[in-house]
Amino acid sequence: MNVEIRNVYCVGRNYKLHAEELGNEVPTEPMIFLKPSHAVVPLDGATLELPQGKGDIHFETELVVAVGRNYEPGMTADVCLNAFAFGIDFTLRDVQSTLKKKGHPWTAAKGFKSSAPVTPFLPLESLDVLEQQDFSLFKNGQEVQRGHVKDMIFSIQHIVEYIATQYGLGKGDIIFTGTPAGVGPTTSGDHFELYWGSERQGSFTIG
Repeated sequence: MNVEIRNVYCVGRNYKLHAEELGNEVPTEPMIFLKPSHAVVPLDGATLELPQGKGDIHFETELVVAVGRNYEPGMTADVCLNAFAFGIDFTLRDVQSTLKKKGHPWTAAKGFKSSAPVTPFLPLESLDVLEQQDFSLFKNGQEVQRGHVKDMIFSIQHIVEYIATQYGLGKGDIIFTGTPAGVGPTTSGDHFELYWGSERQGSFTIG
């Protein structure tokens, strides 16, 4: 399913165990940041070239939803969203730690080229579909992350309403909905596979 991407919204710390594993406070309202659209690349078995010489790069696998029509007040997520996929929010962790200490934005740590690879989008008829299976990430054949929408701190409906109210939400926008526990470093040669239930949705290798 083709999605013409405009804005790339991301939700930070939307899984309690992930917030805790990094020593962060669990948020009381959605924590939103953005990535440039240039960060999005297809997750189609290709080799990804990531920044070198900037410290640890961490993988964070996420459910990604796509907005199919411009949001209007009172609109449900079922009506607003029309597709879903799975992606990686790559993060320059050492750079992020420095930025956080200085109180600076995270763009340098989160928005670099190829920092948001995404699997092909699948049609989304109802949010109920997303509750049917877990999503997972395998690194070099070993499972490293597993998540389920029921474990989110803020539901997809809440996220849609919050982003629409605070920033606006329109056709072509996509939302990275947060990562479960298990994030970790990656290095050249690592091979990753993303699964929805037992079906592989995409794979890539770090160059």
